[in-house]
Amino acid sequence: MELPLGTETVDVQLPEYDVTVAEPTGGDSVDVRRAAERALEEPLGRPLASTVDPDGDVAIVVTDVTRTAPDDVLLEAVLERLLACGVDRERVTVVIGLGLHRPMTDDEIESMLGEHADLAVNHDPDAVVEVGRVSGASEASSDGSENDDVPVEIGEPVADADTVLSTGVVEPHQYAGFSGGAKTVVIGAGSESLIGYTHGPDMLARDGVRLGRVEGNPFRETLDEAGDLVGLDFVLNLAYGPAGVLDVQAGEPRRVVHELAAAARADLSVPIDRQFDAVVCGVGAPKDATLYQATRGATYVALGDRNPARPGGRLVVPARLPEGAGEGTGERRFYRRLRDASDADSLYDEMRRGYEPGAQRAFVVARTLRDHDLVVTDTDSPGVVEDCLMQAKPHVTDALEFGDDVLVVPDALNTLFVDG
Repeated sequence: MELPLGTETVDVQLPEYDVTVAEPTGGDSVDVRRAAERALEEPLGRPLASTVDPDGDVAIVVTDVTRTAPDDVLLEAVLERLLACGVDRERVTVVIGLGLHRPMTDDEIESMLGEHADLAVNHDPDAVVEVGRVSGASEASSDGSENDDVPVEIGEPVADADTVLSTGVVEPHQYAGFSGGAKTVVIGAGSESLIGYTHGPDMLARDGVRLGRVEGNPFRETLDEAGDLVGLDFVLNLAYGPAGVLDVQAGEPRRVVHELAAAARADLSVPIDRQFDAVVCGVGAPKDATLYQATRGATYVALGDRNPARPGGRLVVPARLPEGAGEGTGERRFYRRLRDASDADSLYDEMRRGYEPGAQRAFVVARTLRDHDLVVTDTDSPGVVEDCLMQAKPHVTDALEFGDDVLVVPDALNTLFVDG
């Protein structure tokens, strides 16, 4: 079988193993441009024209290189609609929502946005403006104290705009349930304050904060509240299914996320009725550029509603990792935490008391490593992997043991396991 590896695939032959392949089967693909135009014409909530001041400045926040999205197509559709509303192109700034990831290069921006690359600026997390505060968790924090309100800080190009829009992807997310909506703006164009609070151990330990859940998810509710403070007026988001882009919706951020998440959840769910000795988690580009992102393949599988790996079983992630652990602030913090740890249990216990924004991925990796071995194969950065409490093996078959009952998940980031 062929599994994703970077922008290509790797051939994996497993004739000596009992193999089950987990592939969601639902959904037909749509033409992104036509679907985007239809969504803008029939939005969920107020039309774009009623939210825009033709004489005002517009900020459009888009996803960065770590997301798979036809940003150029979505942006083109929004810009054409803005022009029809009387907004000159010169009044638009496109903000690349980096969060704490590394800045995108000029070549990457041009490749992503095409002829509209000249409108784009990388988000600067150090140049932010406070626009309000969201309520801290009502539960006591790990040190026994109550959390104060949390400042919502947003990048200056967004704070200065009269209208704030975003494009993005509603896809399974470890904490928000599904990404997209307000998350693209308040995390992608925000500061360490909100990232640190929402990604901290107290928030991640709360009931409802889990992969695939939107309703009753405190993480998602905090993002939506912050989006209101930022003034996010309108979004154009899409969701992926097994065959490609499943649907595109536009309009009020909460309604768009709920609509696309419901459709995606139906089409990405795979019933499972037993656990396996080894689970091979396909990732591919752009997520397998860094260890920080590639580990999502393992944690999405292990920490979802239904873990298909038995206790003590192995999670195997083919990942090229051309950028090693990653070069952004969050990626460096992730690497240092894992590199300096002696074992997963002590790291988890230490981080349960708190950590710096960006290091949360080390926290969930440590949580996963308490129950499973994590093996990265076919990588250009085996030393980085071995530094981080994980194992590096040349190929998938080197990570398996004779007689293993193996589950292969070709797209681990877009597969939701449920009880069978």
